Amino acid sequence: MGAAGKFLSRRGWLGVVGAALLRGQAGSAGQRVFRGIFPIMSTPYTESYEIDWEALEKEVAFLERCGVHGMVWPQLASEYHKLSREERLRGMEIIARVARNCRAALVLGVQDATVEGAVGYARHAEKLGPDAMIAIPPTVARSTEDFERYYETLARVTERPIFIQTTGGARGVEPTVELLVGLARKHPNLGYVKEEYGSVIERMKQLAQYRPWIRAIFSGRGGRALLYELRLGMDGTMPGAAYADLYVRVWEAYQAGRHGEAREVFGKVLLMLNCEEQIPGAREYLLRKRGVTKAVASRLRSIHLDAAAIEEIESCWEIVRPYLRFERI
Repeated sequence: MGAAGKFLSRRGWLGVVGAALLRGQAGSAGQRVFRGIFPIMSTPYTESYEIDWEALEKEVAFLERCGVHGMVWPQLASEYHKLSREERLRGMEIIARVARNCRAALVLGVQDATVEGAVGYARHAEKLGPDAMIAIPPTVARSTEDFERYYETLARVTERPIFIQTTGGARGVEPTVELLVGLARKHPNLGYVKEEYGSVIERMKQLAQYRPWIRAIFSGRGGRALLYELRLGMDGTMPGAAYADLYVRVWEAYQAGRHGEAREVFGKVLLMLNCEEQIPGAREYLLRKRGVTKAVASRLRSIHLDAAAIEEIESCWEIVRPYLRFERI
């Protein structure tokens, strides 16, 4: 068994809650509460597949205008594994500079295939002063002990909160709930989880039993279960960026007790998620349509939208438009 150890009994857990809270206060770095809609920023490209740095700046302004509570870059939806080290470092610098005057929290992705690579990104991020960091598990790992060493090493680089994303790491190695709780107990800044692995709702419910060690539980997967997660008391979601204002409206309506409105708007979110699933490239198309990017491009796949695909995207968009905070930045 790794250093995460066995779960405490419920009585044992209650007995050390106070100590955990004190450790959490001591280990924080002027941190804020992490709740709400934290979109994963897309990486914009030119027609020649170079990063469009101007559009990356514009995306920060777009998300701030959408009213998001946080923004995250680079992660899987940012195509981070298609970016060079130099591109990632420069992108972090640009986003940190532009986000400095934003209300939204900034979360920088520091994952890498190896511990050493992730530490390098984390040290660079630390210099830029984000509100938090996030790390996908290492792809070069053979056991949960390898995962554990990776996150514990990152936790020693910074006192800032580090979100642990549960997917995207080495195949066949499960980031168990036991592992996540053990890490959070030893390192308070690791008590933040973006849960996407396996039976997501069941894992989230298990994690919630171990608050306050587990300080924030977010979902991924486009926030497809957001309303149910809110009913269960979860803290937020990290969806895509193209219609972040829809997610914000769902969140705000739910928090204000307008659950009928939240469900109505969430239906529009699901419509667009279905459109994205059926038509690869729909998200990139909509980011251009909303004035964030100039090109519909991805390094992950070739995007060729025919007339029928565009007509379907536009038809869905017409249904969604009345619910947006604004149409084009």
